[in-house]
Amino acid sequence: MNTSATLASPAPPKLLTAYRPYWAKRFGTAPFLPMSRAEMEALGWDACDIILVTGDAYIDHPSFGMALIGRLLEAQGFRVGIISQPDWHSAEDFRRLGKPNLFYGITAGNMDSMVNRYTADRKLRSDDAYTADAEPNRRPDRAVIVYAQRAREAFPGSAVVIGSIEASLRRIAHYDYWSDKVRRSVLADSKADLLLFGNAERALVELAHRLARGESIDTVRDLRGSAFMVPRDWKPDAEWTEVDSTTVDTPGRVDKHPDPYAMEPAGTASAGAEHSPVRVVSAAERVASFKALRAKTVVRLPSFERVSEDPVRYAHASRTFHLESNPGNARALVQGHGDRDVWLNPPPIPLSTAEMDHVYGLPYARRPHPTYGEAKIPAWEMIRFSINIMRGCFGGCTFCSITEHEGRIVQSRSEASILHEIEEIRDKTPGFTGVISDLGGPTANMYRMACKDKKIESSCRRLSCVYPDICPNMGTDHGPLIQLYRKARQLPGVKKILIGSGLRYDLAVRSPEYVKELVSHHVGGYLKIAPEHTEEGPLSKMMKPGIGTYDRFKAMFEKASKEAGKEQYLIPYFIAAHPGTTDEDMLELALWLKRNDFRLDQVQTFLPTPLALASAMWHTGKNPLKKVARDSESVAVVRGERQRRLHKAFLRYHDPANWPLLRETLKAMGRADLIGNGKRHLIPAWQPKDRRTPSGGTRRPRGDCAKGGR
Repeated sequence: MNTSATLASPAPPKLLTAYRPYWAKRFGTAPFLPMSRAEMEALGWDACDIILVTGDAYIDHPSFGMALIGRLLEAQGFRVGIISQPDWHSAEDFRRLGKPNLFYGITAGNMDSMVNRYTADRKLRSDDAYTADAEPNRRPDRAVIVYAQRAREAFPGSAVVIGSIEASLRRIAHYDYWSDKVRRSVLADSKADLLLFGNAERALVELAHRLARGESIDTVRDLRGSAFMVPRDWKPDAEWTEVDSTTVDTPGRVDKHPDPYAMEPAGTASAGAEHSPVRVVSAAERVASFKALRAKTVVRLPSFERVSEDPVRYAHASRTFHLESNPGNARALVQGHGDRDVWLNPPPIPLSTAEMDHVYGLPYARRPHPTYGEAKIPAWEMIRFSINIMRGCFGGCTFCSITEHEGRIVQSRSEASILHEIEEIRDKTPGFTGVISDLGGPTANMYRMACKDKKIESSCRRLSCVYPDICPNMGTDHGPLIQLYRKARQLPGVKKILIGSGLRYDLAVRSPEYVKELVSHHVGGYLKIAPEHTEEGPLSKMMKPGIGTYDRFKAMFEKASKEAGKEQYLIPYFIAAHPGTTDEDMLELALWLKRNDFRLDQVQTFLPTPLALASAMWHTGKNPLKKVARDSESVAVVRGERQRRLHKAFLRYHDPANWPLLRETLKAMGRADLIGNGKRHLIPAWQPKDRRTPSGGTRRPRGDCAKGGR
């Protein structure tokens, strides 16, 4: 294959359904992808073409990565086996299915293994929602690295491909909260042949077919959404241009729009020539030339060695990385690691609606593998009656990892595909009582929303389509979602459709009809919503709307609930200790909560995840939402254990266990006027003997944070 030609002139992506199936298609569809030799033999297999290794229990459902990818590859004709939660202390368990003909696919599971295993306070969790009976310690720290090394040890010479969210978030040098240092790209530590980032269906299907045709994995260098390690200063060919990242740190369009009326000479005239051949260069030609140039440009990020030693360079690298994340205009990135480079191709092209329908319409068993018997798997119990209707999010919240993994372009399924899945749940999922627990995804209400102009979308470099205000080019029509809700709840056997995904209320307030539809039919008493904070300082670092938008939505919610004759409440979520948050900000939030009579039970302390912009703020004290320099804006960072506890205590001002710390802090802040026994006071002056509640009684049920007191 001519790699340089492919990169220079990208053709429209090949459809997932356009490949000729591999010869093993003749074996048909497996009831479950095999996890043992006995299952392989029952299917008539002598070997697996691809073996997926995962840190999660195997649940054959499209909400779980190993099932979605496994069934997709099966539909391409490949024999796919699964090694779930292997014993990583030796390579023996990695040999249980034999040697894969094509490659090992390594994933930590649906979550980053460190987020899965540790709390925001770096304490080991006592359970694992993705394991049978929630048993802890069934996966190692940094599972992708460990699994990849063991797979290589099991069968030296086998190709190893890493992917899913842990690999995506660690594809370049990244701050690691648990070791409190900058770590190398996971490629360097895992020694994998290839890393596929994002929702990697396109890259994975093409890779499998190319390897099946005999291509060596070390020659596959042109897949969008892939990363690999190469010798220092490697390039696909001599036509490539490398630019230093310090020259591209500019938001918005990098170059001027092509001038459609420009006249350029067809050739260079000799000196003194009176007449030169001149032709009109069309806008289309100029755009094509510009795109061809960008397709052969790679941006060099500061090296691992530099970003690990210099926080300012780290913040700059983070900003540059995020500015090159739009599949329509992103350039390749490269970052030095010692005497080698990590090369990242541009992000994958999003799936079309037809391709999304194909992926979610594959023959999933829709339940855990029979090996687990009657064991309860909490993650499965949570999603068994829910449906993903879209992926991606254009919100750009800095603390969220969706942008780095799924991207900002929303990919939606068709109405028919979603309604069919509801019928599948109704007819095939044990325990269904007529209630669908969620129609959503990363957000509840971005279904079918997109930029109004594909040309603008392909050239945009904004980090958010809704901050500081909703972009005028962003379509916010809730009509398709309203129609979907109405058709879904009319299906026979369906009693209720609930919405469990988080709602973007800044979008919802633009559609009173949607709010009325949602509140009247799809709220089960409580609705999750995430203002995250009330103060401009932290909100500006989160890229979240002001609290005034929340107030507008709250008024609409309460009005619609009253008209529907229902008593319903909002469940607000807030983050403590987010970068940009001061003690004064948390005090103001606590006072707002008290004025509105909110008593939060479940609260979230900021957890810096790899690659997130907020994590870069937390690590560096700089703001990568703006151009980064030595003297650029600094960000307040909450680091110490005591201050993190304090910020969490402000959110739970009503808990007597927090009153001693809050009293001490309020006095130090000169706000002792907030200590007393009146309604205007935040906390009382007295301390009960039983610190669970002032009266010594029991607290309200966990999760009840609705307005209204006791």
